[in-house]
Amino acid sequence: MMGGDPLLSGFESPTEFGFETRAIRAGQPHDQRTGGVVTPISMSTTFAQDSPGVPKNGYEYSRTGNPTRHAYEACVASLEGAKYGFAFASGLSAEDALFRQLTPGSQILLGNDAYGGTFRLIDSVHGKKSGLANTAVDLTQPEQIKEAWTPESRMVWLETPTNPMLSVFDIRAISDVVHELGGVVVVDNTFATPYLQQPLDLGADVVVHSATKYIGGHSDVVGGFVATNNESLAEDLVYIQNAVGAIPSPFDCYLALRGVKTLPVRMDRHCENAQQIVAVLNDHDAVSQVLYPGMKEHPGHEIAAKQMKNFGGMVSFRLKGGQSAAERVVTNTEVFTLAESLGAVESLIEHPGVMTHLSVAGSALEVPDDLVRISVGIESVSDLVSDLVQALDHAG
Repeated sequence: MMGGDPLLSGFESPTEFGFETRAIRAGQPHDQRTGGVVTPISMSTTFAQDSPGVPKNGYEYSRTGNPTRHAYEACVASLEGAKYGFAFASGLSAEDALFRQLTPGSQILLGNDAYGGTFRLIDSVHGKKSGLANTAVDLTQPEQIKEAWTPESRMVWLETPTNPMLSVFDIRAISDVVHELGGVVVVDNTFATPYLQQPLDLGADVVVHSATKYIGGHSDVVGGFVATNNESLAEDLVYIQNAVGAIPSPFDCYLALRGVKTLPVRMDRHCENAQQIVAVLNDHDAVSQVLYPGMKEHPGHEIAAKQMKNFGGMVSFRLKGGQSAAERVVTNTEVFTLAESLGAVESLIEHPGVMTHLSVAGSALEVPDDLVRISVGIESVSDLVSDLVQALDHAG
C-alpha cells in the first residue's frame, strides 16, 4: 500500500537488488506510452472514470492518489525496507499524522534531545489542543523507559543521531523494552537516512523523515515521509493522508524522487567530508568539545558502529568562548552558509539555540548556547576546512 492507493495493495520491495539500484529504479517503471525512463510528473488534479465510482487504474482525485507520488512513495518505502510508505507536505505534517493516532490524554516519551519543531508540535499543538502529554527521557539508558512509563504511555519517539547534540540511541534495545510494555517505537531517521541506518530492521515500528533534508538533498523541496510494515497503522495513515490533505505536489514528489537517486553517492561524500572536518575541529584551540558519533570517544560510538553503515554528515561543536564565540563563528564563514535546515549538497552552519531549537528554550530539551551545528556538504573538503578554520580564528 502506498499512501492513498484505494486498492491498499502492499508494495513488495525488490530485495534481490542492491540499495543503489533500488534508489534509481524501485517504483519507477518506464513510461508505458512513450518509453520515457524518467517518472512523468502527473499534474492532473482529477482522473476520468469508466463509470460512477469506478476510476481508471485506481486514480480518481490527486489528493487521494497521484502516480508521481506513488512512484516516490514506493521508492522510499523500498529503501527503508517497508511495505508501506506515505509522502506528506513536510516533515512536521508527517509527524502530525502519527500523533493523530493517539487518543486525547495519551503520553509520548521522547528523547531528551530532539528537533525543536517536533517538541513544539507535541507540546504546544497536540498538548494544548488534545491533552497529549510528553516526558523527556534519557534514551541512552533504555531502562529509564520503564521508570517513566505510565498507563497512558503509548509511544516512544526518538531521533538517532539526535538533533543537534548527535547522541546515539540503541534502536533494538529501546524497541525490545517498549514492545514489552505494549508501546510503539517511532524513529526519526532524517540524520542517518535509510542508506546508513535501517530502523525497521532493528525493531522500530515506524520511520519518519523530513524529506526536505537528505532525501531531497538539494534545498529545493519541502517534504515528509512515513514508512512502516504495520498494516493497521498503514490503513489509518492512508485515511489521514487523504482526509487531512497534507500531501506534496506532484512536482515536489518529482524533485524528491530525483534527489533519492543520488542519495547513496551523496551520503558517502557527506560522511567522508565530515570525518575530515571533525579532525580539524578536534585540533582547534577555540573548540571545547566536538560531537560526532564517528569519534571513538563519543559515548554512543559503539552503538552507532553497530547500527549504522557510516556516521553521517552532521557535526556539532561547542566553543570555549560561549555564545558570543559561537555567533562570531557562524557569521564569519563564506563557503558554509548561515541558514537553517540541513542535508543538502551545500554546507550549512547555524546556532541552534537561537535558530532551529529556540522553541525548546527553558525545557528539558534546551541546547547549550555555545553550540554550533554544521551540515557538511559535498564541496571540496579543502575549501570547507579552510573556511571553518578562518571562522574559528574569529572566535577568540
